[in-house]
Amino acid sequence: MKSRTPKTSTLALLLGVAFMDIMDGLFIVLGADRVTPDLASGPYLFFDLTFIDWDHSLCMGVLLSLLWGALFLRNPATSCLAALAVFSHFLADWPVHNHDLALYPYSEQHMGLGLWGSLGTGAWVLEGLFAALLVAFAWRRARLAHISLLRPALLLLVLFVVMSPWLSPMLVIARLPEPWAHLAHGTTVALGFLVPGFILVRMIDRDQTRASA
Repeated sequence: MKSRTPKTSTLALLLGVAFMDIMDGLFIVLGADRVTPDLASGPYLFFDLTFIDWDHSLCMGVLLSLLWGALFLRNPATSCLAALAVFSHFLADWPVHNHDLALYPYSEQHMGLGLWGSLGTGAWVLEGLFAALLVAFAWRRARLAHISLLRPALLLLVLFVVMSPWLSPMLVIARLPEPWAHLAHGTTVALGFLVPGFILVRMIDRDQTRASA
């Protein structure tokens, strides 16, 4: 999205795609959402997402999209793209989640193709390939504007390796006693999207500024 619309706020897009999981981490810490340690739950999560309706249901996905988009109403184009960035997270989650995406909070109907459960480590590989295709697309378009995506791509590669089935911090966190397990899980999820998100925003904005100069 950023490579197609270079003038759109990087923060609006990159923190937009992270917004649902940032809220998920906060809701888990606050006890509104619930996760259960499960070392058999692969490929890298090692928790069952027992109840995540307040941020990962279809209804809340739409609501959070509108909420995030509303923060950028001064620029209608950015506002629309920011909202789309948030909802793209729900669309990307749908193939991999294990039937834990509700229609609305406390709905009995749930969605999710369950690739995490059916493919295991293969799902992690599939996510990496999907991300690589998106990076290749963005790289090609950014190169036309003389913008380098080398540093962001390397950071994404590091994050992909860290979130492998063998190195995932959730493997350690899932072994903690409660309430520390779910508190550490929620904190790690929120920070795991906030910190890399801000780093990527800074990287991309600096490289774009250099290219413009």
